[in-house]
Amino acid sequence: MEKKVDRLRRAKRGRMRMQTLGVPRLCVHRTPRHIYVQLIVPEAGENASAGKHHKVLACASTLDKELKGSLSVAGNVSAAQKVGELIAKRVKAVGITKVAFDRSGFKYHGRVKALADAARASGLDF
Repeated sequence: MEKKVDRLRRAKRGRMRMQTLGVPRLCVHRTPRHIYVQLIVPEAGENASAGKHHKVLACASTLDKELKGSLSVAGNVSAAQKVGELIAKRVKAVGITKVAFDRSGFKYHGRVKALADAARASGLDF
């Protein structure tokens, strides 16, 4: 359990730094079988300074109907690359090109790195 607590502590520290950037964040979550990514924008309002309200503008995962049929294994680097390309396409459709990459405390390596590199190659700036 300590491993998860350490990851969440790292994630919180990263998110505090991202708040100062003032750009939407591309938040990644990975499990052994799947990888998920969301574009999260803080909503303006009375609790906005406390960071309580967020709005998800775009999301993608290895469970998406567009990808599920084409993936033989959902928990590998090639699947993460396809998710990265898909989220980049969806984020650009919303009209956003500059984001902050929130790795949620996971190491920037393996599937997380593959997703980030694919999203960058598809036109996202972070």
